[in-house]
This record gives sequence, structure tokens and C-alpha cells, in this order.
Amino acid sequence: MIALPAQRDPKGWLVAPALVFIIALFIYPFAYGLMLSFNPMNGGAWANYVTFFTDTSMWPTIIVTLKLAVPATIINVGISVPVAFALRRSSPYQKFATTLLVIPVTLGTVLIADGMLTYFSPNGWFPQAVQALHLYGDEVRLTHNYWGVLISLIVSGFPFAFLLTLSYVTGIDPTLARAAATLGASPWQQFRQIYLPLLLPGLTMTACLSFVQAFSVFPSAVLLGAPAGPTRVISIAASEAAFESYDYSLASTIAIVMGFVQLLVVGGMLGARRFFYTGPVSGGKG
Repeated sequence: MIALPAQRDPKGWLVAPALVFIIALFIYPFAYGLMLSFNPMNGGAWANYVTFFTDTSMWPTIIVTLKLAVPATIINVGISVPVAFALRRSSPYQKFATTLLVIPVTLGTVLIADGMLTYFSPNGWFPQAVQALHLYGDEVRLTHNYWGVLISLIVSGFPFAFLLTLSYVTGIDPTLARAAATLGASPWQQFRQIYLPLLLPGLTMTACLSFVQAFSVFPSAVLLGAPAGPTRVISIAASEAAFESYDYSLASTIAIVMGFVQLLVVGGMLGARRFFYTGPVSGGKG
């Protein structure tokens, strides 16, 4: 018998560099931060965690951040669904809308916050227009408070949620809805029984990514909120511990707590998805 040479996997050489990349950028920083959190400047191994959960200026930042991230996620995902349905057919309007919504993504949160300070401050055109039209009698304050940060999260997060939702919506075969219509299904029934089950896995992932993005809010909370008051989010507490108190161990602890809270919420959303729908994750065209 003639021994055939062993065939090599043409992509096998990518495995080792990929593992090194993952370890260097994700696993090692997490492991280093976790170990650093158990090495406090004073006290035992759990001293930083005890400090965080007993300090009234630290642990409430979790609630403050959730009050911003959860509504922003619900609004962004909720609005993205009808807008994506309205633009699901390929047309010049779809291309124009997607191109226009890429602009906030490219600008970033800092430039968005700077623009909001210009247009939404008490002397900006929007509050002045509201008062000129007598739509609101008192002074309109949309900056340096809770609402300014929430609006910023919506402006910066909606394009991301919309583009993801649009990709899921356009991936559903439209003949499924047309077939249901021939059987007498109304547009609402088509959405509830066809589109929604097929969209639910994608919407869950969109909500998870939008929540993580909103939960890590920092520039908006500083520039548009009140960092010492109602918008003192957990990232600000971590920044103060690291760069004002120079306690990098405590800052790592706050970052670990921040990641753990995000993990709980994302795990809850992924788990809740099972109670609504189990089946194919998409209904592709073709």
C-alpha cells in the first residue's frame, strides 16, 4: 500500500495566534484585575468588596447606572423594531437612513455630548424654541441632569440597535408573511406569530449588546450629567478610585462588580428568552 501524505488543515495555523490574541486581550486583563481586587491597600482579601458595599457613595452607583442603562436599552430596541420594519425593503430611503444613522456612531459619545451642550443647554435653540412656542412655561433643562445623559445614550445607542435589528428583519423570508396573509392573518398577527418569534433571538442579542454599551456610560455622565449627584454612575466611582485616590486595587474591585452586574442582567435576558420562544433562530431567505 502507498501511504498518502497527511492532509494539513489550511486554517490550522490560525488557531494558535487566535488563542494568544484572546488570552492577551481578554483573559489576562480580567485575571489580573480579579487578582488585584483581592490585594487591597489595607485590610484582608475581601476588604475592597466590603468597602464598596458598605460605602454609601459607592454601592448606589449600581442603581443609578441601571436607571440609565435599562430605559435606554428598552427605548433603543423598542424604537428600532418599527423603524427597521418600515425600512426593511431595499430602497433609496433605506440606504439614506442607514447612512445617516452611521454618523452618530462615527462621532462617538464625546462629540455627541458636546453637540447636546450646544443645542440642548438652557441657552440652546431647542429650549428657546420650546419656550417661544409656549409649550412649556418653566425653564427647560435637558443637560447636567438625568435626562441629558439618557438622551445622549439614546442618540448614541439607537443607530447601533437599529442596524442590528435591520439585519435581522431583512434576513426573514417575506414569503412567510405573504403566505399567512393569504390565510387571513392580519398585519398584527403576521408580526406576532411569524416575525416576532424569528426576531426574538436577534432582538435579545441586540438588547444585551445595547445594555452593555449603555451600562459603561462615562463621558455622557460627566459632560451632560451631574457626576456628584444623580448621574454618579459606577464608572465614575471606578475612575475616582483609580485617578483621585490612586487606589488601583479598589478601582479593579469596582470594575469587577460592574462586570458581574452586567453578566447577571445579560444572563437574565438570555434565560428569559427561553420562556417566550424555542425553535429556529431565523427564517432566512432562499
